[in-house]
Amino acid sequence: MCGIAGTYRWPDGKAVTDRLTDTLAHRGPDGAGRYSHAVGDGEVHLGHRRLAVIDLSGTGAQPMVSGGLALTYNGELYNAPELRAELAAAGVRFRGTSDTEVLLESWRRWGTDCLPRLRGMFAFGIFDERTGELVLARDQLGIKPLFLLRRGEGLVFASELKALAAVTGGSLEVDHAAMVASLLYYWVPDSRCAFREAEKLPPGSWLRCRPDGRVERGRYWRLEDVAAEGRERALSGERPDIAAVVEESTRRHLLSDVPVATFLSGGLDSSYLTALAARDRPGISAYTIGFRAEDARFEAMPDDLRHARQVAGRYGVDLHEIEIAPDVLDLLPRMTYHLDEPIGDPAAINTFLICSAAREAGVKVMLSGMGADELFAGYRKHLANRLALRYQRVPRPLRRAVSGAVDRLPVATARRGFRSVRFAKRFLSFADLPEETAFRRSYTLYDRRELIDLIDPDLAGTVDDVLTEHADVYRDNGLDDFVNRMCLADARMFLPGLNLAYTDRSSMAASTEVRVPYVDVEVVKAAFAVPGDRKIAGRQGKAVLKEAAASVLPREIVYRPKGLFSAPLRAWMSRDLAPLVREVVNDGELVRSGFLRRDALRRLVAADAAGQQDFSKHLWHVLTLEFWYRGATTGAGQNSLDGVETRGLR
Repeated sequence: MCGIAGTYRWPDGKAVTDRLTDTLAHRGPDGAGRYSHAVGDGEVHLGHRRLAVIDLSGTGAQPMVSGGLALTYNGELYNAPELRAELAAAGVRFRGTSDTEVLLESWRRWGTDCLPRLRGMFAFGIFDERTGELVLARDQLGIKPLFLLRRGEGLVFASELKALAAVTGGSLEVDHAAMVASLLYYWVPDSRCAFREAEKLPPGSWLRCRPDGRVERGRYWRLEDVAAEGRERALSGERPDIAAVVEESTRRHLLSDVPVATFLSGGLDSSYLTALAARDRPGISAYTIGFRAEDARFEAMPDDLRHARQVAGRYGVDLHEIEIAPDVLDLLPRMTYHLDEPIGDPAAINTFLICSAAREAGVKVMLSGMGADELFAGYRKHLANRLALRYQRVPRPLRRAVSGAVDRLPVATARRGFRSVRFAKRFLSFADLPEETAFRRSYTLYDRRELIDLIDPDLAGTVDDVLTEHADVYRDNGLDDFVNRMCLADARMFLPGLNLAYTDRSSMAASTEVRVPYVDVEVVKAAFAVPGDRKIAGRQGKAVLKEAAASVLPREIVYRPKGLFSAPLRAWMSRDLAPLVREVVNDGELVRSGFLRRDALRRLVAADAAGQQDFSKHLWHVLTLEFWYRGATTGAGQNSLDGVETRGLR
């Protein structure tokens, strides 16, 4: 796991590449390197920051140059042993044991045809001295990021957007459409980028730059195709062995020359992976979190620590418990800097603090249960959208009466919150809507009218563009299975745009690699071969994964109510962050610029304070967007954390 960067026919490319690479130092504290070569009337430069995980010797250093090919690579290949054996049988002689060398030789032998053969997480740039071509590629599911920017015939790329912002001298303009999308989702979809000129290389794709200025793009893997193939497998009566697939993926993800640990929340996904990992690595370490007692009581949060301890004790896991009582005023600007784009999920803080603790203990690699909910329909929204179909059959007068009664209930008092009321209000906000709209409203922050009322009126058309994009992605399939349509939409949007994005950036901020065994091409193929009625059975989400886990885990862990890898936002908003919320609402840069409307924000704050609605997540994201916008428009935070402070509170 590393940070990669480079330039192709870019002015002053050597100095630019060095600066890009320096900005990514946190991603790879174990080494740095650069490669340079002439190309046409310009040059190519590849930069690398190394986090040594496999082959810790110099033979794994990058950029790796061999036989006219130069590679800068970020990621891990979990089928590297098989590819190595195949290449060795064909006469390839390897100098070391790194998967980097396996990737380079795979490219030499198969070119872009090697990409669908790769099983892992990766983003890389590879230059061919013979042809003068540079190719960039990204893994099938978008686990690893790759940002790029083109000007004329030149190109610059990096693992993080902040690196591109740093080397362009603050000339990048904010993309207001991406900011609108961020308000809707509380993250920026993978199809958009927070700066206008920059872009993200899409998952499952490659880009080739030629010396004559031509640029070619290609797709080698499409989730829509995998889902369609899964549907045909299900119709033929095939039933994948989910337990075997997950176990095999977990075993591969343990491949490492340094210690590996796990996230352990006490929920199904992390408990299952931890139990499987402990079979292969007895005494493996795991990390779990708890919150200040007063915050947990206010939020009515379940006691996840108790379940994590139970799993650790049962499987001989060395459990490390971390109480999160963070100084959120300090962490908010720091996390906004590291997240690159406005991402309003406080789980990023959890990930960063856990990875920081693990790194201090000498752990470089961690396994996460990320992805299971998206692929196996484990979120509350999946079950809620299924229940909404039944709710719509209830007579309309009765529905109006229920809605009116729930609307009058408070979501919190001064001393505690009521989670069941929050869930009920959330459900009723979308239960009467058509399928795609209901699915969108079940996990986004605003409906169309609310979003338009919140922002500059001139951006109303942009709101419609963002909503149309969601509808187009959701409907872009031939699936006749409602549950799998939701899973496909999540795997294409929610997973790469939010969960994988914050996981990568939060963990790498702590110089730690996080691996995601559920987000594996073979697990994905198996998941979409499972019919929706085996994913949601009755009121039980993730049913097929629970069946698989039940042979390993105790039933009280498998079938316990779903927990949340989140944070006590209402407690933070009403205490730690209340002064900052007032400042941002009354005199923030977003308000002063006209992007956000002060009166609309004040209504959100008043409704939240009155306890009738829960707008804590909305307001948290407004804070993250404010800090990101300050850095993006002033240059603060593009090169360092200097200047990214809470104005007026220090």
